[in-house]
Amino acid sequence: MRSARDEKKSPKAKGGETSKPGRNVGEALRRAYDEAVGEAVPDDLLDLLKKLD
Repeated sequence: MRSARDEKKSPKAKGGETSKPGRNVGEALRRAYDEAVGEAVPDDLLDLLKKLD
């Protein structure tokens, strides 16, 4: 486990490498969301939802 004190002692990577992993996660989540939104809803699920009304 690392503390804030350890973070101050350790040298930072060149070119802002410390923020890159978080940005990649955000981009991956956006892509996954966009793909899910673009998918069609299966007819079986639509039929089930109609029965609930």
